[in-house]
Amino acid sequence: MNKWILGARPRTLPAAIAPVAVATVLAGSDASLLPALLALFVALALQIGVNYANDYSDGIRGTDNDRVGPIRLTASGLATAQSVKHAAFIAFGVAAVAGLALAAMTSWWLIAVGAAAILAAWGYTGGKNPYGYIGLGELFVFVFFGLVATVGTYFVQVEEITLASILIAIPMGTFSCALLAINNIRDRALDAPAGKKTLAVRLGDRKARYFFAILVALGYLATLALFNPWTLLTLLTAPIAVALVRGVLGDAQGAALIPYLAKTGKLQLQFSILLSLALVLSHG
Repeated sequence: MNKWILGARPRTLPAAIAPVAVATVLAGSDASLLPALLALFVALALQIGVNYANDYSDGIRGTDNDRVGPIRLTASGLATAQSVKHAAFIAFGVAAVAGLALAAMTSWWLIAVGAAAILAAWGYTGGKNPYGYIGLGELFVFVFFGLVATVGTYFVQVEEITLASILIAIPMGTFSCALLAINNIRDRALDAPAGKKTLAVRLGDRKARYFFAILVALGYLATLALFNPWTLLTLLTAPIAVALVRGVLGDAQGAALIPYLAKTGKLQLQFSILLSLALVLSHG
């Protein structure tokens, strides 16, 4: 597979697709194809951009020199640091152009939101004081890949923010956080000596695993708070979630946790499909 495709970490892309899809379904008869597609472009470009940005920043810091998991272009020498940085900026540029089009169609305030999202994407591991190195990664993922991505997608089609759009944003955010959490649990033993104090490093191995379980549970609880009987369909994924949580709460370390990362992504996708189906059925 092309190194740039691998560097974009395609397995993380469902986390960008899910909030856009669910929010568009929630919009119902007010859904609009062009704004939805532009929102999808923004979400995918930001996800790819942050993946390249992390590759570049961690690579030049030496954090990725001894690492398990997806291929790192910079640390492995498959691409120069400068070319990876340029790839990140190109992705951010695509997100900015699509976001500008959305702002022109709806509200110019979206420019500020988009700028904040790009700065957050770069600041995760980039700059002098990356917030991912002090344990704030999950918080920012919840805000931008949960609340902003979901509520923003709904807003550009309906031009209002509702309680329902916020509630469906919560599981989108917590599942995205769960992806990051399992990633950080996997890398905890290597991040600590490298000075990368992720939340998993700060909490310690056992508490970090409990935190993962809490994130998954919160996704289901927030959906049930919609008080829509059709959302009970999401409970069809509960056995998968329980098995996943039990596995993560076990003793697997390092590379042995990689399958659980893939399983978390699949759970988010399956949950989102069933939630979307529930919203379609509730529209009648």
